Amino acid sequence: MKHVDDASTLPVTWWKSSASASQSDCVECGIVDEATVAVRDSKRPDGPALLLDRATLCAFTFAVALSDGRIGGLDGLG
Repeated sequence: MKHVDDASTLPVTWWKSSASASQSDCVECGIVDEATVAVRDSKRPDGPALLLDRATLCAFTFAVALSDGRIGGLDGLG
């Protein structure tokens, strides 16, 4: 897994979930290029960031939503 030590050096616009409201204890994402998304801790904007390919990030968020009950099970998907 790739990373950068100082996320503030990345030329991206960071965003976080609208569900986080004004809380500062969440992760932020930024699009690095067509294939890569950076993920950082919002409390440490100059801390490290993970650099994930889009498929990995999608799989991660799907697994979190599934385990959290936000989406239904995988019944009937084959």
